[in-house]
Amino acid sequence: MDTDTDATEPLTIEVVSDVVCPWCYIGKRRLEAALELYAKAKPDAPAPKVSFHPFQLNPDLPPEGMLRADYVARKWGGRSSAEVYARVSGVGKGVGIDFEFDRIVRQPNTKPAHVLIMLAAEQGVQPAVKEAMMRAYFIDGRDLTDIDTLVEVAERAGLDPKRARAHLADPDALRAIDGADLQARRIGVEGVPFFIFNRRYAVSGAQEAQTLLDAMIASEAPADEPPAQPA
Repeated sequence: MDTDTDATEPLTIEVVSDVVCPWCYIGKRRLEAALELYAKAKPDAPAPKVSFHPFQLNPDLPPEGMLRADYVARKWGGRSSAEVYARVSGVGKGVGIDFEFDRIVRQPNTKPAHVLIMLAAEQGVQPAVKEAMMRAYFIDGRDLTDIDTLVEVAERAGLDPKRARAHLADPDALRAIDGADLQARRIGVEGVPFFIFNRRYAVSGAQEAQTLLDAMIASEAPADEPPAQPA
């Protein structure tokens, strides 16, 4: 294959994450910053292709979720949300996210949200829908167990509401999320966010933008060479 053609292929970035994971939201912001650094470092390269894949932090929650207060108490004992999330709130402010943990009323099962994010990939609005879901949960305190809320949030981000509502009722779409989640675990994803670059290099956690950029560059090493370790 002609190497010039290969050089025009965009870098692929697959992000495995959950919409109720605050570090995933921070990781998304840091990836966006890394993409800006990449554009400056390689101005002639095509824009990387980013896709989002599901991971359920709490797959055993019932469809109606549970009260957030009960969830926090069960997971962290008597500690308050302010105590639990003090560090992540501070880091969030550093990347422009003003988390409003006290506004969250219900801890949802995130499978329906992932269904819409997966559908959004087909309509070319996946990054916007992913962002909208995370903002709805972490900043606006919206109930992501409510179908009307999910459809409204997705529609505002550019998803067709009729298709969204139909997709949420499609058993195959729901099973696809379970399958994707299982696949992520099979390849070794134990925590999120998890970034995969060109299917050659992976980074776990909400790493700094420079670390993510280093991984992008490392993943673009020629195919006949092992990818270089990021600095």
